[in-house]
Amino acid sequence: MLEEDLFQSANEGQLAVDVIETRENIVIRSAVAGVKPEEIDIHVTGDLVTIRGSRKQAQEVHDATVHYQECFWGAFSRSIILPHSVKAEEADATFKDGVLELTIPKTRGDMDVKIRDIS
Repeated sequence: MLEEDLFQSANEGQLAVDVIETRENIVIRSAVAGVKPEEIDIHVTGDLVTIRGSRKQAQEVHDATVHYQECFWGAFSRSIILPHSVKAEEADATFKDGVLELTIPKTRGDMDVKIRDIS
């Protein structure tokens, strides 16, 4: 599992993400419609990426019956444990058509090392 929920507040919604590993990068994509790019906070610390923001509801519904309310409004966050070591200082984020894409180059080292000699 790629997620770490220990850092998420009980009052926050969870952000849905896609985590893709290419030969050279880890790419994280998330639909964050209704959020301005400057309202998104992204931190990369070691092998952990945390994305936080807030989705504000456009308008309150008064004197009406709500039949479905599936969209989450309010603060959201997501912490993801990365499957590979990365160069955090070279991370690049883009925001287009309501989709956040974070690209983080992988390091050359391999996190999966088999220990052969056990004494």
